[in-house]
Amino acid sequence: MARFGFIHDKLDIKLLVLYIMDRVAAPIDFATLTDLSMCDSGMDYFQFAEAAAELADSGHLDRQGDIYFITEKGRRACAAGESSLSSVIRQRCDRRLAPLNQALKRKAQVRARVEEAPLGFAVCLSMDDDQGSLFSLSLLSPTKEDAQRIADHFLTHPDRVYNGLLGVLLTDNEGGAPQ
Repeated sequence: MARFGFIHDKLDIKLLVLYIMDRVAAPIDFATLTDLSMCDSGMDYFQFAEAAAELADSGHLDRQGDIYFITEKGRRACAAGESSLSSVIRQRCDRRLAPLNQALKRKAQVRARVEEAPLGFAVCLSMDDDQGSLFSLSLLSPTKEDAQRIADHFLTHPDRVYNGLLGVLLTDNEGGAPQ
């Protein structure tokens, strides 16, 4: 059966997977890798799954559970072979990776964790930008549920928390405008 598209064989699929994994901002799960890889009408899911498993078995990719990341061996193979991929496929991948990488970067820059503490639960919140740490804050919550709710709200709206703190801290004691 004739297949159309730019991906024609398992080597093309392996190069595509390595290309994606070399450019993704953080390790990703198999479902995300699958979604990113299915960018050409020549792709076949079963060949893709087999190629990904072979890349893991050969040490080009590593996985912890369902999370995949590229190894140095995989990066070298990608650098050596990526020019064999069609420029159309590379551009498609880059466009598909852009929003994911933005989300992964934001997730890495905004963190919240809940830990059991002697008097309740500690909620540790932190936010970075490209230059480093913007702030970190630890709060004590009496219940795990409240602590988790604080962490979840922070992860959803870190900019509101940061701006709210700055607004309070930069306002004079009389309740006037920031100085």
